[in-house]
Amino acid sequence: MNKVLLSKIKRIRDERDWKQFHLPKNLAISLVLEATEALELFQWTKDNKLPKEKVNELKDEIADIYYWLLLLSDEYHIDLDRALHNKLKIIAKKYPIEKSKGSSKKYTEL
Repeated sequence: MNKVLLSKIKRIRDERDWKQFHLPKNLAISLVLEATEALELFQWTKDNKLPKEKVNELKDEIADIYYWLLLLSDEYHIDLDRALHNKLKIIAKKYPIEKSKGSSKKYTEL
């Protein structure tokens, strides 16, 4: 986990006395809301490609997503790097290359 960024986030939060609002449910809701704001940038796009003038907005939304993800992970003492590493192992087992290469099927359909 990026402890330097988490420390900065917590300092900003604590200086403003926002921790009282950062209940786990609220952190999860904020994470999803920011993700939908990123998705909204793609709404009505041609060929599902983001126009160049929207890339900075996407960058801000991704930063917001990361902000809430770090706080939520910290709330439950989840090491994001370790969690992702473990998840990648699971994905590799669920989706063996010989069955899943070039396919968008769910692992239960392979």
